[in-house]
Amino acid sequence: MTKRTQAKYKIDRRMGENIWGRPKSPVNTREYRPGQHGQGRRAKLSDYGIQLMAKQKLKGYYGDITEKQFKRIYKEADRRRGDTGQIFVGLLECRLDAVVYRSKFVPTIFSARQFVNHGHVTVNGKKVNIPSFMIKAGDVIEIREKSRQIPMVIQGLESTERDIPDYISSDVHKVTFLRVPTLDEIPYAVVMEPNLVVEFYSR
Repeated sequence: MTKRTQAKYKIDRRMGENIWGRPKSPVNTREYRPGQHGQGRRAKLSDYGIQLMAKQKLKGYYGDITEKQFKRIYKEADRRRGDTGQIFVGLLECRLDAVVYRSKFVPTIFSARQFVNHGHVTVNGKKVNIPSFMIKAGDVIEIREKSRQIPMVIQGLESTERDIPDYISSDVHKVTFLRVPTLDEIPYAVVMEPNLVVEFYSR
């Protein structure tokens, strides 16, 4: 388990970007990095540094996902035929916590992990409490009836910060995952470069 939950906005400031597109992000008012030397000039990044930054940004976006989990998903993407970068982000979007977040059941990707862990979600009618559970096309994800009045759920559903993407069909407390999305369908708030992540792991 990482400690990112307690310092999620440090990722924004470290990257210099509001990676979740949230109005509360400190990057909106302070574009410099956190720490004593944060306002100093940024050194020009090497190719390795650019690739590492792209990897950290994509991994950070999906919340409390460990390096081991992230690399395992990359290896699965690399094993399959096709564009590894496209397959990679598609697999990340198939994680149950990512689908719960995209469905606006909760306000943040971090709360999505907690929400799934606490057993508030069913997949095809069965309770699933594993955030990394891989969703397939046609799967139905639903908030359990006794969990629908949790303040976090009400906040998520009423939020106007983001919309539910086209690859998820929504019926308020129940959604259907229609298909694995491509990069251009995923509503990232900033530009993600999975091709650079592939280059990083291919070194």
